[in-house]
Amino acid sequence: MNQIQRVVQHLAFSAILLGVATTTQVSATYAETYIAGQFGVTLPSVAGKSLGEGDLTGRFVNPGSRVSAQSLDESILYGGKIGHYFKAVPWLGLEAEVYNTTPHIKQQMITFSGPSGPVGSAELAGLHFRVLTVAPFNVMFRYHKTRLQPYVGVGPGLFFARIEDPALTSNNTQSSMGFGVNAQAGVRYYITRQVALFGEGKFNYTKFSFDETPAGFFNLFGFDADYKMFHASFGLSVHF
Repeated sequence: MNQIQRVVQHLAFSAILLGVATTTQVSATYAETYIAGQFGVTLPSVAGKSLGEGDLTGRFVNPGSRVSAQSLDESILYGGKIGHYFKAVPWLGLEAEVYNTTPHIKQQMITFSGPSGPVGSAELAGLHFRVLTVAPFNVMFRYHKTRLQPYVGVGPGLFFARIEDPALTSNNTQSSMGFGVNAQAGVRYYITRQVALFGEGKFNYTKFSFDETPAGFFNLFGFDADYKMFHASFGLSVHF
């Protein structure tokens, strides 16, 4: 084996050792406060029919009447985060996040039921549906000893929903605010001490109560529904 081959082998071996070292070691001086932007997709099919079967409400609705679950479309998600991990307990942190998505209600057949059973079906035209999620604090847990850091988080969420029927010109919107759960699991990779990439899955659960619209040109019935949603997102975080 000539000297050039030895040098090449030595350099390759050194590069492998350097790669392993930079992947498995993180300086204790990593800054722990961060802000981030996030983008992704909302995937209703992962959680099933994301607007579950619920009670019908309104002045002209018999008590005990219900409406079947409603399927939603996939959507783009975007938002931001701000968080902090504690130096004294580096695996524990707090994070606040906000994100918006528009998983519109698909055109579909829905079934109406009374106290004694189904009473009929009707085709529901597609409706615009928007949900703004505000998570004031997620409790975060991470493995902090490598550049590649898996993490999980859970906390309360405030969910602001709005439905709009584009086929109507009046009384065409319904709004609801729900209090529920915002959970996430993901992985973050530190490119440098100040910049990291992350990818995560989120799960939301809440209950919406949409009031009927006032009587007028058209009157939309009110209904209650469980909201279950899965999101996949990625982003870039800047650490201080």
